[in-house]
Amino acid sequence: MLEEIAKIKEELNSKMSVNSLKELNDLRVEYLGKKGPVSSLLSQMGSLSIEDKKEFGKLVNDLKNEITTLIDEKKISLENDMIDKKLEEESIDISLPATKMSVGSPNILEKLIEEVEELMMSMGYDVVEGPEVEKDLYNFELLNLPQGHPARDAQDTFYVKGEEILLRSQTSPVQVRTMLANLEKTPIRIICPGKTYRRDDDDATHSHQFTQIEGLLVDKNVSLANLKATFDVIAKKLFGSDRDTRFRPSFYPFTEPSVELDISCFNCGGNGCNICKGTGWITVGGAGMVHPNVLKNCGYDPEIFTGFAFGFGAERLAMLKYGITDIRTFYTNDLRNSNIYDRRDV
Repeated sequence: MLEEIAKIKEELNSKMSVNSLKELNDLRVEYLGKKGPVSSLLSQMGSLSIEDKKEFGKLVNDLKNEITTLIDEKKISLENDMIDKKLEEESIDISLPATKMSVGSPNILEKLIEEVEELMMSMGYDVVEGPEVEKDLYNFELLNLPQGHPARDAQDTFYVKGEEILLRSQTSPVQVRTMLANLEKTPIRIICPGKTYRRDDDDATHSHQFTQIEGLLVDKNVSLANLKATFDVIAKKLFGSDRDTRFRPSFYPFTEPSVELDISCFNCGGNGCNICKGTGWITVGGAGMVHPNVLKNCGYDPEIFTGFAFGFGAERLAMLKYGITDIRTFYTNDLRNSNIYDRRDV
């Protein structure tokens, strides 16, 4: 039997000069298949004693393993040879210019909104959204703007159905809905980004549709100092750590007192230029302490709770941050606008 095994090995070694995987696979079938010499040896075990079967079986298994290893090693060698040959035949000239790939970039407004959202969430605020088609009740009345209030004229509105349903002129209705839904009347910290609509001039700085980012904080012992600190953080994050901020008195029906939010001009450092119209300051939004009537309308006791609200136009912030001169840039499909970068690298 040993002579027979040695003969099988010698015969197989003489055939291992095959040059293709197909020929190698034929050898595998020839020696390890059902009609091969290994199977033939195994068929002889039936006539042996138990002791002889153990010794014989070990020899046959060793032969089978040796054949398998030899064929597998040959297979690896052939595959490597094929790869080397293919690389030689299909060589690549790496000095050739690469194919230009079109790379997309985030929408400028979405990029800015996400930047503000991430900042406010790090300060404990939640991001809340609401319907763009809104009821007059939430858009005006509960915000201390009853029917006939002259301040409604500043938000000349697109009404959808009578005087009850309209396209929201601000995202403040989301604040109202959030306060009304908070049945436990616990403190609230939210920002409400979204599209708003109001009749306006369509020119380089105005549009009948724009994106607003509003914020609301309602808690105990909230003051203008808290609003100023919050505004400082936002201004420095968006426009650089060297920005100064200030409040100017203003009027909004839903806040009292109300203020305009100004930042020192990033272009001239406060010395005066065409961007800040020679004042050294740029207005970026409006804010104020939540009016007691609004708190009452939404179920909060103004003797216990106070709060502040603020609002920015996302397009306004983006135009300043990225040096965009025409608001209509945001709504066109000019691909050149996809490569606008922040000129101040902040």
